[in-house]
Amino acid sequence: ISTEIEKRFLETGHPQNLTILYCAGTGDGKTSFGINHYAYENLTKRAICGHFNLSPKLAALVSDNKIEAYNFPQGVMSHMYRAIAAGRPGVITHVGLKTFADPRLEGSKMNSKTKEDLVELLTIAGKESLLYKGLPIDVALIRATTADEFGNLTMEDEAVFIENLAMATAAKNSGGIVIAQVRKLAKRGTLNAQHVKIPGILVDHIVLAKPEYHKMSHSHGDDPAYTGEIKVPLSSLALMEMNERKIICRRAAMELKPDIVVNLGIGMAEGVATVALEEGISEVMTLTVESGPIGGVPASGLLMGASANPEAIIDQPSQFDFYDGGGLDLAFLGLAQADQTGNINVSKFNNRAVGCGGFINITQNAKKVVFCGTFTAGGLSVEVKDAKLHILQEGKLKKLLKNVEQITFSGEYANDVDQEVLYVTERAVFKLTKEGLLLTEIAPGVDLQKDVLEQMDFKPIIPADLKLMDSRIFKDEAMGIKDEVLGKK
Repeated sequence: ISTEIEKRFLETGHPQNLTILYCAGTGDGKTSFGINHYAYENLTKRAICGHFNLSPKLAALVSDNKIEAYNFPQGVMSHMYRAIAAGRPGVITHVGLKTFADPRLEGSKMNSKTKEDLVELLTIAGKESLLYKGLPIDVALIRATTADEFGNLTMEDEAVFIENLAMATAAKNSGGIVIAQVRKLAKRGTLNAQHVKIPGILVDHIVLAKPEYHKMSHSHGDDPAYTGEIKVPLSSLALMEMNERKIICRRAAMELKPDIVVNLGIGMAEGVATVALEEGISEVMTLTVESGPIGGVPASGLLMGASANPEAIIDQPSQFDFYDGGGLDLAFLGLAQADQTGNINVSKFNNRAVGCGGFINITQNAKKVVFCGTFTAGGLSVEVKDAKLHILQEGKLKKLLKNVEQITFSGEYANDVDQEVLYVTERAVFKLTKEGLLLTEIAPGVDLQKDVLEQMDFKPIIPADLKLMDSRIFKDEAMGIKDEVLGKK
Protein backbone atom coordinates (compact mmCIF):
# COMPACT_ATOMS: atom_id res chain seq x y z
CA ILE A 1 0.00 0.00 0.00
CA SER A 2 2.71 2.46 1.01
CA THR A 3 4.65 1.75 -2.15
CA GLU A 4 1.66 2.81 -4.24
CA ILE A 5 1.08 5.94 -2.13
CA GLU A 6 4.67 7.00 -2.72
CA LYS A 7 4.35 6.25 -6.44
CA ARG A 8 1.17 8.31 -6.71
CA PHE A 9 2.77 11.25 -4.87
CA LEU A 10 5.81 11.25 -7.16
CA GLU A 11 3.59 11.09 -10.25
CA THR A 12 0.83 13.53 -9.24
CA GLY A 13 2.05 15.50 -6.21
CA HIS A 14 -0.76 14.05 -4.10
CA PRO A 15 -1.59 13.34 -1.33
CA GLN A 16 -0.04 16.22 0.60
CA ASN A 17 0.56 17.44 4.18
CA LEU A 18 -0.13 14.13 5.87
CA THR A 19 0.11 13.57 9.60
CA ILE A 20 1.41 10.04 10.08
CA LEU A 21 1.15 8.04 13.28
CA TYR A 22 2.97 4.77 13.91
CA CYS A 23 4.37 2.89 16.87
CA ALA A 24 7.83 1.58 16.01
CA GLY A 25 10.03 -0.47 13.72
CA THR A 26 8.32 0.54 10.48
CA GLY A 27 11.30 0.28 8.13
CA ASP A 28 14.39 -1.70 7.20
CA GLY A 29 17.04 0.68 8.52
CA LYS A 30 17.82 1.67 4.94
CA THR A 31 15.67 3.68 2.55
CA SER A 32 13.42 1.21 0.79
CA PHE A 33 10.55 0.18 3.02
CA GLY A 34 7.93 1.18 5.55
CA ILE A 35 7.61 4.81 6.59
CA ASN A 36 10.48 5.73 4.27
CA HIS A 37 7.82 5.79 1.52
CA TYR A 38 6.37 8.91 3.19
CA ALA A 39 9.67 10.75 3.63
CA TYR A 40 8.99 13.76 1.39
CA GLU A 41 8.48 17.33 2.61
CA ASN A 42 5.24 18.02 0.80
CA LEU A 43 3.85 14.53 1.36
CA THR A 44 4.34 14.51 5.14
CA LYS A 45 3.76 17.52 7.35
CA ARG A 46 3.96 15.90 10.79
CA ALA A 47 5.07 12.57 12.25
CA ILE A 48 3.92 11.29 15.66
CA CYS A 49 5.65 8.02 16.40
CA GLY A 50 7.54 5.80 18.78
CA HIS A 51 10.77 5.32 16.83
CA PHE A 52 12.65 6.81 13.87
CA ASN A 53 15.84 4.80 13.54
CA LEU A 54 14.57 2.15 11.08
CA SER A 55 13.23 4.89 8.79
CA PRO A 56 16.35 6.95 8.07
CA LYS A 57 14.82 9.04 5.28
CA LEU A 58 12.09 10.25 7.62
CA ALA A 59 14.59 10.68 10.47
CA ALA A 60 16.68 12.91 8.20
CA LEU A 61 13.67 15.16 7.56
CA VAL A 62 13.23 15.45 11.33
CA SER A 63 16.88 16.17 12.03
CA ASP A 64 17.01 18.72 9.21
CA ASN A 65 13.94 20.50 10.61
CA LYS A 66 11.92 19.85 7.45
CA ILE A 67 8.82 18.36 9.12
CA GLU A 68 7.18 18.53 12.55
CA ALA A 69 7.93 15.50 14.71
CA TYR A 70 6.88 14.11 18.07
CA ASN A 71 8.34 11.04 19.73
CA PHE A 72 5.81 9.42 22.07
CA PRO A 73 6.75 6.31 24.06
CA GLN A 74 5.80 3.21 22.08
CA GLY A 75 3.31 2.06 24.69
CA VAL A 76 1.66 5.46 24.68
CA MET A 77 1.34 5.24 20.90
CA SER A 78 -0.25 1.79 21.08
CA HIS A 79 -2.67 2.99 23.76
CA MET A 80 -3.40 6.16 21.77
CA TYR A 81 -5.34 4.20 19.16
CA ARG A 82 -7.56 2.72 21.87
CA ALA A 83 -8.12 6.15 23.37
CA ILE A 84 -9.13 7.57 19.98
CA ALA A 85 -11.38 4.57 19.35
CA ALA A 86 -13.14 5.12 22.67
CA GLY A 87 -13.58 8.86 22.15
CA ARG A 88 -11.23 9.85 24.94
CA PRO A 89 -9.09 13.03 24.72
CA GLY A 90 -5.87 11.04 24.67
CA VAL A 91 -3.71 8.89 26.92
CA ILE A 92 -3.35 9.86 30.57
CA THR A 93 -0.39 8.09 32.16
CA HIS A 94 2.64 8.43 34.40
CA VAL A 95 4.82 7.09 31.57
CA GLY A 96 7.29 9.74 30.47
CA LEU A 97 7.38 11.85 33.61
CA LYS A 98 10.77 13.55 34.03
CA THR A 99 11.93 12.31 30.61
CA PHE A 100 12.06 14.31 27.37
CA ALA A 101 8.35 13.55 26.92
CA ASP A 102 7.54 15.70 29.94
CA PRO A 103 6.46 19.24 28.86
CA ARG A 104 8.73 20.65 31.58
CA LEU A 105 11.59 19.35 29.42
CA GLU A 106 10.82 18.89 25.69
CA GLY A 107 7.21 17.71 25.56
CA SER A 108 8.18 14.95 23.09
CA LYS A 109 9.12 17.53 20.42
CA MET A 110 12.06 16.37 18.31
CA ASN A 111 13.06 19.61 16.56
CA SER A 112 12.55 23.37 16.62
CA LYS A 113 9.99 23.29 13.81
CA THR A 114 7.59 21.46 16.12
CA LYS A 115 5.60 24.07 18.07
CA GLU A 116 2.20 22.72 19.11
CA ASP A 117 1.98 21.30 22.62
CA LEU A 118 0.65 17.75 22.40
CA VAL A 119 1.66 16.74 25.93
CA GLU A 120 0.23 18.34 29.07
CA LEU A 121 1.18 17.93 32.72
CA LEU A 122 -1.81 17.09 34.92
CA THR A 123 -2.35 16.48 38.62
CA ILE A 124 -4.92 13.76 39.25
CA ALA A 125 -5.75 12.49 42.74
CA GLY A 126 -2.69 14.32 44.01
CA LYS A 127 -0.30 12.64 41.57
CA GLU A 128 1.41 13.97 38.46
CA SER A 129 0.40 12.50 35.11
CA LEU A 130 0.91 13.32 31.46
CA LEU A 131 -1.85 13.75 28.90
CA TYR A 132 -0.76 12.80 25.39
CA LYS A 133 -3.40 14.35 23.17
CA GLY A 134 -5.22 12.27 20.59
CA LEU A 135 -6.52 13.29 17.18
CA PRO A 136 -8.98 11.79 14.67
CA ILE A 137 -7.63 9.22 12.22
CA ASP A 138 -8.78 9.52 8.62
CA VAL A 139 -7.10 6.41 7.23
CA ALA A 140 -5.70 3.30 8.93
CA LEU A 141 -3.35 1.05 6.95
CA ILE A 142 -3.20 -2.41 8.53
CA ARG A 143 -2.08 -5.87 7.51
CA ALA A 144 -3.26 -9.42 8.06
CA THR A 145 -2.80 -12.82 6.46
CA THR A 146 -6.26 -13.69 5.13
CA ALA A 147 -9.41 -11.70 4.39
CA ASP A 148 -12.81 -13.10 3.52
CA GLU A 149 -15.26 -11.41 1.18
CA PHE A 150 -16.77 -9.37 4.04
CA GLY A 151 -13.40 -8.11 5.29
CA ASN A 152 -12.95 -10.38 8.31
CA LEU A 153 -9.21 -10.72 8.89
CA THR A 154 -7.09 -13.53 10.32
CA MET A 155 -3.39 -13.31 11.14
CA GLU A 156 -2.19 -16.91 11.14
CA ASP A 157 1.09 -16.17 9.33
CA GLU A 158 1.93 -12.98 11.24
CA ALA A 159 4.61 -13.04 13.92
CA VAL A 160 2.85 -10.30 15.93
CA PHE A 161 -0.62 -8.78 16.06
CA ILE A 162 0.63 -5.40 17.35
CA GLU A 163 -2.08 -2.67 17.43
CA ASN A 164 -3.99 -3.52 14.23
CA LEU A 165 -7.38 -3.95 15.93
CA ALA A 166 -7.03 -0.70 17.89
CA MET A 167 -5.96 1.19 14.74
CA ALA A 168 -8.92 -0.09 12.75
CA THR A 169 -11.37 0.78 15.52
CA ALA A 170 -9.87 4.24 15.95
CA ALA A 171 -10.19 5.06 12.26
CA LYS A 172 -13.72 3.69 11.97
CA ASN A 173 -14.92 5.61 15.03
CA SER A 174 -13.23 8.76 13.72
CA GLY A 175 -15.29 8.52 10.56
CA GLY A 176 -12.27 7.39 8.58
CA ILE A 177 -11.54 4.36 6.44
CA VAL A 178 -9.57 1.16 7.01
CA ILE A 179 -7.45 -0.39 4.26
CA ALA A 180 -6.14 -3.90 4.96
CA GLN A 181 -3.27 -5.52 3.09
CA VAL A 182 -3.44 -9.35 2.97
CA ARG A 183 -1.88 -12.20 1.05
CA LYS A 184 -4.90 -14.52 0.76
CA LEU A 185 -8.64 -14.20 0.06
CA ALA A 186 -11.34 -16.57 1.38
CA LYS A 187 -15.06 -17.03 0.83
CA ARG A 188 -17.27 -15.35 3.44
CA GLY A 189 -18.22 -17.74 6.22
CA THR A 190 -15.19 -20.00 5.82
CA LEU A 191 -12.93 -18.35 8.44
CA ASN A 192 -13.00 -19.72 11.99
CA ALA A 193 -14.61 -16.99 14.11
CA GLN A 194 -12.15 -17.61 16.92
CA HIS A 195 -9.28 -16.88 14.55
CA VAL A 196 -10.66 -13.58 13.26
CA LYS A 197 -8.56 -10.80 14.81
CA ILE A 198 -10.31 -7.88 13.06
CA PRO A 199 -14.00 -8.09 12.14
CA GLY A 200 -15.22 -7.06 8.72
CA ILE A 201 -17.39 -4.28 10.16
CA LEU A 202 -14.17 -2.31 10.66
CA VAL A 203 -12.67 -2.88 7.21
CA ASP A 204 -13.46 -0.80 4.11
CA HIS A 205 -10.96 -1.96 1.51
CA ILE A 206 -8.80 -5.04 0.90
CA VAL A 207 -5.49 -4.97 -0.99
CA LEU A 208 -4.13 -8.35 -2.11
CA ALA A 209 -0.36 -7.97 -1.94
CA LYS A 210 2.34 -9.69 -3.93
CA PRO A 211 4.52 -11.99 -1.76
CA GLU A 212 7.53 -9.65 -1.95
CA TYR A 213 5.46 -6.88 -0.36
CA HIS A 214 4.09 -9.04 2.44
CA LYS A 215 7.01 -10.83 4.08
CA MET A 216 7.01 -11.64 7.78
CA SER A 217 9.63 -8.93 8.20
CA HIS A 218 11.94 -6.94 5.96
CA SER A 219 14.55 -9.69 6.36
CA HIS A 220 12.45 -12.87 6.60
CA GLY A 221 9.80 -14.76 4.70
CA ASP A 222 7.45 -17.11 6.51
CA ASP A 223 8.86 -18.89 9.56
CA PRO A 224 6.35 -20.97 11.55
CA ALA A 225 8.60 -20.91 14.61
CA TYR A 226 7.68 -17.24 15.07
CA THR A 227 3.92 -17.72 14.73
CA GLY A 228 3.78 -20.52 17.29
CA GLU A 229 2.88 -23.10 14.65
CA ILE A 230 5.95 -25.22 15.43
CA LYS A 231 8.66 -25.35 18.06
CA VAL A 232 12.28 -25.49 16.94
CA PRO A 233 15.23 -26.82 18.98
CA LEU A 234 17.23 -24.00 20.54
CA SER A 235 20.32 -26.07 21.27
CA SER A 236 21.67 -25.17 17.83
CA LEU A 237 21.93 -21.46 18.66
CA ALA A 238 25.52 -20.26 18.38
CA LEU A 239 27.23 -19.31 21.62
CA MET A 240 28.84 -15.91 21.96
CA GLU A 241 32.57 -15.50 21.48
CA MET A 242 34.55 -14.03 24.33
CA ASN A 243 34.49 -10.28 23.85
CA GLU A 244 33.25 -7.14 25.59
CA ARG A 245 29.63 -7.97 24.73
CA LYS A 246 29.79 -11.40 26.31
CA ILE A 247 31.43 -9.95 29.42
CA ILE A 248 28.60 -7.45 29.82
CA CYS A 249 25.86 -10.00 29.19
CA ARG A 250 27.44 -12.51 31.58
CA ARG A 251 27.54 -9.96 34.38
CA ALA A 252 23.98 -8.92 33.61
CA ALA A 253 22.77 -12.53 33.60
CA MET A 254 23.94 -12.87 37.20
CA GLU A 255 20.95 -10.69 38.14
CA LEU A 256 18.49 -13.39 37.01
CA LYS A 257 16.29 -15.11 39.57
CA PRO A 258 13.85 -18.02 39.29
CA ASP A 259 10.33 -17.53 37.97
CA ILE A 260 10.64 -13.95 36.78
CA VAL A 261 9.19 -12.11 33.79
CA VAL A 262 11.84 -10.32 31.73
CA ASN A 263 12.16 -7.93 28.80
CA LEU A 264 15.33 -7.81 26.70
CA GLY A 265 16.04 -4.65 24.76
CA ILE A 266 17.43 -4.68 21.24
CA GLY A 267 21.19 -4.70 20.73
CA MET A 268 23.61 -5.41 23.56
CA ALA A 269 20.99 -6.76 25.98
CA GLU A 270 19.86 -9.46 23.52
CA GLY A 271 22.96 -11.44 24.44
CA VAL A 272 21.62 -12.14 27.93
CA ALA A 273 19.37 -14.80 26.41
CA THR A 274 22.36 -16.50 24.76
CA VAL A 275 24.32 -16.46 28.02
CA ALA A 276 21.32 -17.90 29.86
CA LEU A 277 21.13 -20.72 27.31
CA GLU A 278 24.84 -21.49 27.73
CA GLU A 279 24.44 -21.54 31.52
CA GLY A 280 21.36 -23.78 31.39
CA ILE A 281 19.12 -21.18 33.03
CA SER A 282 16.90 -20.13 30.13
CA GLU A 283 13.86 -21.70 31.70
CA VAL A 284 14.14 -19.78 34.98
CA MET A 285 12.70 -16.73 33.24
CA THR A 286 9.89 -15.91 30.84
CA LEU A 287 11.07 -13.55 28.14
CA THR A 288 8.59 -11.06 26.74
CA VAL A 289 8.64 -8.56 23.89
CA GLU A 290 6.68 -5.31 23.92
CA SER A 291 5.01 -6.10 20.59
CA GLY A 292 3.15 -9.03 22.14
CA PRO A 293 5.08 -12.35 22.30
CA ILE A 294 5.35 -14.08 25.68
CA GLY A 295 7.84 -16.88 26.22
CA GLY A 296 10.32 -18.29 23.74
CA VAL A 297 13.45 -16.46 22.58
CA PRO A 298 13.15 -12.92 21.17
CA ALA A 299 14.47 -12.40 17.66
CA SER A 300 17.03 -9.76 16.75
CA GLY A 301 17.79 -7.51 13.81
CA LEU A 302 14.92 -6.70 11.46
CA LEU A 303 12.87 -9.51 13.01
CA MET A 304 12.99 -7.74 16.38
CA GLY A 305 9.52 -7.87 17.91
CA ALA A 306 8.98 -11.55 17.15
CA SER A 307 9.96 -14.53 19.31
CA ALA A 308 10.89 -18.07 18.34
CA ASN A 309 8.79 -20.69 20.15
CA PRO A 310 6.41 -18.23 21.88
CA GLU A 311 3.98 -19.58 24.44
CA ALA A 312 1.48 -16.82 23.65
CA ILE A 313 1.12 -13.79 21.39
CA ILE A 314 -1.12 -10.96 22.58
CA ASP A 315 -1.95 -7.53 21.18
CA GLN A 316 0.70 -4.87 21.79
CA PRO A 317 -1.57 -2.49 23.74
CA SER A 318 -2.34 -5.29 26.21
CA GLN A 319 1.35 -6.08 26.59
CA PHE A 320 1.99 -2.46 27.49
CA ASP A 321 -0.87 -2.59 30.02
CA PHE A 322 1.12 -5.36 31.70
CA TYR A 323 4.37 -3.41 31.49
CA ASP A 324 2.98 -0.04 32.62
CA GLY A 325 1.30 -1.61 35.62
CA GLY A 326 4.57 -3.06 36.91
CA GLY A 327 4.32 -6.61 35.57
CA LEU A 328 7.98 -6.87 34.56
CA ASP A 329 10.30 -8.17 37.26
CA LEU A 330 13.49 -7.36 35.39
CA ALA A 331 14.49 -5.55 32.20
CA PHE A 332 17.82 -5.51 30.38
CA LEU A 333 18.24 -2.46 28.13
CA GLY A 334 21.00 -0.71 26.23
CA LEU A 335 23.30 1.99 27.59
CA ALA A 336 24.14 4.55 24.91
CA GLN A 337 24.79 7.51 27.23
CA ALA A 338 24.55 7.77 31.02
CA ASP A 339 25.15 10.75 33.28
CA GLN A 340 26.00 11.65 36.86
CA THR A 341 22.39 11.49 38.07
CA GLY A 342 21.69 8.14 36.44
CA ASN A 343 19.84 9.44 33.39
CA ILE A 344 20.10 7.41 30.18
CA ASN A 345 19.84 8.64 26.59
CA VAL A 346 19.03 6.30 23.72
CA SER A 347 16.75 8.57 21.69
CA LYS A 348 18.72 11.49 20.23
CA PHE A 349 22.41 11.98 19.38
CA ASN A 350 24.04 15.05 17.86
CA ASN A 351 20.58 16.19 16.76
CA ARG A 352 19.96 12.84 15.01
CA ALA A 353 16.45 11.57 15.70
CA VAL A 354 16.46 7.96 16.89
CA GLY A 355 13.40 7.68 19.12
CA CYS A 356 12.66 5.91 22.36
CA GLY A 357 10.53 2.97 21.18
CA GLY A 358 9.30 1.03 24.21
CA PHE A 359 12.33 2.08 26.28
CA ILE A 360 10.47 4.53 28.54
CA ASN A 361 7.54 2.22 29.27
CA ILE A 362 9.87 -0.66 30.07
CA THR A 363 12.56 1.09 32.09
CA GLN A 364 10.21 3.31 34.05
CA ASN A 365 7.98 0.47 35.22
CA ALA A 366 10.07 -2.69 35.61
CA LYS A 367 10.80 -3.56 39.22
CA LYS A 368 14.51 -3.74 38.40
CA VAL A 369 16.47 -2.41 35.41
CA VAL A 370 19.94 -3.41 34.21
CA PHE A 371 21.45 -1.12 31.57
CA CYS A 372 24.06 -2.86 29.42
CA GLY A 373 26.71 -1.19 27.28
CA THR A 374 30.40 -0.68 26.68
CA PHE A 375 32.21 1.95 28.73
CA THR A 376 33.36 3.87 25.65
CA ALA A 377 32.46 3.70 21.96
CA GLY A 378 34.15 4.22 18.61
CA GLY A 379 37.07 1.84 18.23
CA LEU A 380 37.13 0.14 21.64
CA SER A 381 39.22 -3.05 21.57
CA VAL A 382 39.69 -5.39 24.52
CA GLU A 383 41.36 -8.71 25.24
CA VAL A 384 40.54 -11.30 27.88
CA LYS A 385 43.59 -13.18 29.11
CA ASP A 386 44.31 -15.07 32.31
CA ALA A 387 40.82 -14.23 33.63
CA LYS A 388 41.57 -10.50 33.34
CA LEU A 389 40.40 -7.72 31.08
CA HIS A 390 42.95 -5.74 29.08
CA ILE A 391 42.06 -2.54 27.22
CA LEU A 392 44.00 -2.71 23.96
CA GLN A 393 42.50 0.44 22.44
CA GLU A 394 40.21 2.92 24.11
CA GLY A 395 37.04 4.07 22.39
CA LYS A 396 37.03 7.61 21.05
CA LEU A 397 33.70 8.53 22.59
CA LYS A 398 32.92 8.69 26.27
CA LYS A 399 29.49 7.35 27.20
CA LEU A 400 29.40 8.37 30.87
CA LEU A 401 28.81 12.11 30.67
CA LYS A 402 27.99 14.93 33.05
CA ASN A 403 24.68 15.40 31.26
CA VAL A 404 23.07 13.29 28.54
CA GLU A 405 21.81 14.99 25.40
CA GLN A 406 18.23 13.80 25.96
CA ILE A 407 16.65 12.10 28.98
CA THR A 408 15.07 8.82 27.90
CA PHE A 409 15.33 7.32 31.40
CA SER A 410 15.17 9.55 34.46
CA GLY A 411 17.40 8.68 37.39
CA GLU A 412 15.46 11.18 39.49
CA TYR A 413 12.15 9.42 38.76
CA ALA A 414 13.72 6.02 39.52
CA ASN A 415 14.92 7.29 42.88
CA ASP A 416 11.48 8.76 43.61
CA VAL A 417 9.87 5.32 43.20
CA ASP A 418 12.77 3.40 44.82
CA GLN A 419 13.53 1.43 41.67
CA GLU A 420 16.62 -0.78 41.65
CA VAL A 421 18.91 0.20 38.77
CA LEU A 422 22.30 -1.17 37.67
CA TYR A 423 24.65 -0.01 34.91
CA VAL A 424 26.82 -2.85 33.62
CA THR A 425 29.84 -2.31 31.36
CA GLU A 426 32.75 -4.55 30.43
CA ARG A 427 35.01 -2.93 33.02
CA ALA A 428 32.77 -1.49 35.73
CA VAL A 429 29.38 -1.86 37.37
CA PHE A 430 27.45 1.05 38.89
CA LYS A 431 24.34 1.25 41.04
CA LEU A 432 21.90 4.16 41.18
CA THR A 433 21.63 5.85 44.58
CA LYS A 434 19.94 9.04 45.70
CA GLU A 435 23.39 10.64 45.87
CA GLY A 436 24.38 9.62 42.34
CA LEU A 437 26.09 6.66 40.66
CA LEU A 438 27.88 4.30 43.03
CA LEU A 439 30.78 2.33 41.55
CA THR A 440 30.35 -1.17 42.96
CA GLU A 441 32.68 -3.40 40.88
CA ILE A 442 35.57 -3.13 38.46
CA ALA A 443 36.98 -5.82 36.19
CA PRO A 444 40.14 -7.66 37.20
CA GLY A 445 43.06 -6.31 35.20
CA VAL A 446 41.81 -2.74 34.70
CA ASP A 447 43.29 0.31 36.37
CA LEU A 448 40.70 2.28 38.36
CA GLN A 449 42.17 5.68 37.58
CA LYS A 450 43.32 5.22 33.96
CA ASP A 451 40.68 2.84 32.62
CA VAL A 452 37.63 3.98 34.58
CA LEU A 453 37.78 7.42 36.18
CA GLU A 454 39.71 9.12 33.36
CA GLN A 455 37.23 7.76 30.82
CA MET A 456 34.26 9.43 32.57
CA ASP A 457 33.14 13.06 32.64
CA PHE A 458 32.13 12.89 36.30
CA LYS A 459 33.40 11.21 39.43
CA PRO A 460 31.19 8.45 40.82
CA ILE A 461 30.83 7.52 44.45
CA ILE A 462 33.65 5.07 45.24
CA PRO A 463 33.17 2.83 48.29
CA ALA A 464 35.99 1.70 50.50
CA ASP A 465 35.12 -1.94 49.76
CA LEU A 466 35.14 -1.70 45.95
CA LYS A 467 34.85 -5.24 44.61
CA LEU A 468 36.24 -7.03 41.59
CA MET A 469 33.80 -8.43 39.05
CA ASP A 470 33.45 -12.21 39.33
CA SER A 471 36.51 -13.81 37.70
CA ARG A 472 34.32 -16.51 36.08
CA ILE A 473 33.02 -13.82 33.72
CA PHE A 474 36.46 -13.61 32.11
CA LYS A 475 37.04 -17.31 31.43
CA ASP A 476 36.24 -19.19 28.24
CA GLU A 477 34.24 -21.97 29.86
CA ALA A 478 30.68 -21.57 31.12
CA MET A 479 30.46 -19.70 34.42
CA GLY A 480 28.43 -22.40 36.19
CA ILE A 481 25.98 -20.01 37.87
CA LYS A 482 22.88 -22.20 37.60
CA ASP A 483 22.76 -23.18 41.27
CA GLU A 484 23.31 -19.58 42.35
CA VAL A 485 20.55 -18.29 40.13
CA LEU A 486 18.22 -21.01 41.39
CA GLY A 487 19.10 -20.12 44.99
CA LYS A 488 20.77 -23.45 45.74
CA LYS A 489 24.07 -21.85 46.73
